[in-house]
Amino acid sequence: MIFGLMLAVQFQSIQEPQVRDTRDMWQLREALKTEQMMQSELLLEIRKYEELIDTYENDESQSAEKTLKETVEELKKEAGLTEVTGEGITITISPLFEESLTQTETNSVAPDLLKRLLNELNSYGAESISIDGRRVVNTTVIRDINGKTKIDGYSLHSFPLEIKVIGEDAEKLFSRLNGSTVMDTFAVDNLRLSISEPKGNMTIPPYDDVIRVQNMKPFEKGENS
Repeated sequence: MIFGLMLAVQFQSIQEPQVRDTRDMWQLREALKTEQMMQSELLLEIRKYEELIDTYENDESQSAEKTLKETVEELKKEAGLTEVTGEGITITISPLFEESLTQTETNSVAPDLLKRLLNELNSYGAESISIDGRRVVNTTVIRDINGKTKIDGYSLHSFPLEIKVIGEDAEKLFSRLNGSTVMDTFAVDNLRLSISEPKGNMTIPPYDDVIRVQNMKPFEKGENS
């Protein structure tokens, strides 16, 4: 019986080979970077709300109404609904070579390129970003519509394209971006990235469209949680 059981297990393992992960090194690194960013953001969120709970519980001199108002303002700021001013950098995207040299027309930036640039910026500590004067928020959609790259429905069809970035450490943001390979990636599509030196008092406008929230509704007393 033991011999028969061992034979059956061996036969089963032969019939069901292990499935290998076929992603290449770049895809694995991108996936790891995304997971690390999510973990970092979650830890920051946990720390922030733990401090907020302490404020509610320990600061008796501060009214609940005032604390709630401050919380709402903080959430509006995080959602990109308020104007932000701080130290940051400006990224200018323009054609690398003239059309007469390449014999091809460069009239827009591919959505995937913009998304990769945004991922790079977020991983380097960017806090607020605008593209061509449009604020980038968590619900921002960048996609190709009828051959034109659009951000939340607005076309990005002219050069130079200006991207403003504000971060807690603009110097670090500047050096990390200059040392990355993202410039080479854009050069493949005949695009040049020009990065300004960090400067203070940069202003990024608020998100001015309606943020649509789905599958959520206000909690009413008496409802089951």
